[in-house]
Amino acid sequence: MFKRLFWLVVGFALGLGSSWALTRKLRRMAARYAPTEVADRWGGTMRAAVDEGRAAMRSREAELKESMARGAGQ
Repeated sequence: MFKRLFWLVVGFALGLGSSWALTRKLRRMAARYAPTEVADRWGGTMRAAVDEGRAAMRSREAELKESMARGAGQ
């Protein structure tokens, strides 16, 4: 029983550690090979898209709340 638990914990720790190390290595490699202009442009574009999506979401939420309030008032 304890042997299985020990190896389960060891396997979990090795899997967690190796995935963390691989993720860290891949991020460093991507940062090293990404041109700064492309990374900056992509980051700005993504921020703009997220901001636009949030604004649309808030607008739609306000419309839905308004229609619910009108429906409840009838």
